[in-house]
Amino acid sequence: MEPFELSITEASTLIAKKELSPVELVDSVLQRVWKLDDNIAAYSLLLAEPALERARLAEEQIMTGAALPPLQGIPIALKDLIDVAGLPTSASSRVQVGHVAESDAVTVKQLQKAGAIFTGKTHTHEFAFGLTTPQTANPWHTEHTPGGSSGGSAAAVSYGGALAALGTDTGGSIRVPAALCGVVGLKPTRGTVSLEGVIPLAPSLDHVGPITRTVKDAALLLEAISKAKVDNSSANALVDHEITGTKLGVPVNYFYERLEPEIEEALAQLQRALADAGAELVEVSVPLTETIMPGQWGIMLAEAAFVHRDNIRSRPDHYGEDVRLLLETGSLLPAQDYLMAKQAQARLERAWTEMFQKVDALIVPTVPTVAARRGQSAFIWQDGSEEPVVVAYVRFNAAANLTGVPALSVPAGRHSSGLPFGVQFIGPAHSEAVLLKLGQLVEGITGRMPMPAPFAICA
Repeated sequence: MEPFELSITEASTLIAKKELSPVELVDSVLQRVWKLDDNIAAYSLLLAEPALERARLAEEQIMTGAALPPLQGIPIALKDLIDVAGLPTSASSRVQVGHVAESDAVTVKQLQKAGAIFTGKTHTHEFAFGLTTPQTANPWHTEHTPGGSSGGSAAAVSYGGALAALGTDTGGSIRVPAALCGVVGLKPTRGTVSLEGVIPLAPSLDHVGPITRTVKDAALLLEAISKAKVDNSSANALVDHEITGTKLGVPVNYFYERLEPEIEEALAQLQRALADAGAELVEVSVPLTETIMPGQWGIMLAEAAFVHRDNIRSRPDHYGEDVRLLLETGSLLPAQDYLMAKQAQARLERAWTEMFQKVDALIVPTVPTVAARRGQSAFIWQDGSEEPVVVAYVRFNAAANLTGVPALSVPAGRHSSGLPFGVQFIGPAHSEAVLLKLGQLVEGITGRMPMPAPFAICA
């Protein structure tokens, strides 16, 4: 196994034993980027020399025998919405040309304190306002999207261009690309991770979280970036795989509608496997599903338009057409529509709090189908109905942003096309430990997702 193929846990163990140097690890990752990223375009900014210099310093510290921070020497990428002092934060937009961050985001400071080494900034759908990241290709097949908006982060982790990455999630933007690229994505409970120093999209829906190769790595990264220690959220909690008595909600509505049959069957198999492992499957009717998409769009459009109110008036031509149209639409949204969406959000939060008194977590698809082709605008379902790609990817994910509850996407298998897809666990506030335990059990059932063979042919 090459160093770039390692998980954080594996690499950290080897580094602590002095069997792998941070320089070797970072160099291996950079070699992988130089080999593949011209075709994938995960990175908007590569920090090769600074990363190697940090690796040399990390190696010197290791040789002194001093106690090591948890992410010592681990190469991590950052979505290009996250500020690093002295570097541009491009948001993959012409609007940001010439921008240089004056200070580090809180998450950047936390990762630096934990010993992480930044390999660079990764592409996002412009200002995170989309689910495809058009400039980036899916490492499993470059004619397909990696998803978005954290598509660059997920693609980099998937092909070995970083051992982990940070993404942001406003309506699925961590979980969707994680599922489509065959990696793990965690959207933590609202407020668990600081948003300071991160360019906002819709502040009341935004979250920052990890994208990793394994569930345990997601737990490690979450620990590093959490505002405070959350009971039982540590990676140590994953040592105990016991889920006997865990009530796992299986929705009878909404989440299994308009779903690719192969994904539906794979999730049914996982449900049976988790039941065999001790989980209690409970059918549940998810409340107020009719408010999810109107609430998501009503809040996201209005808040994004407010964030961009100056630039969308003074230089609309600097935005891509899709984002400009969304922002202009949000600018025209009546205040009463926004307030109605916020009321719907409050009702949904109350209803979901009540639902989670009956079950410990939901098991649902992350995405209804695999990665669309780049430039594809819609999916055609078996009944002949057409659904925009963005809507298809948002609809299983938006509720967790509206309610602020945690949600974890874990690779669930590969479609007959060869493209990966994910299973999603959603739980009540601060239930990350339960979700991570369920996710780790799925890893044991399905096996660790292999690294994609570059540019494999998909049907």
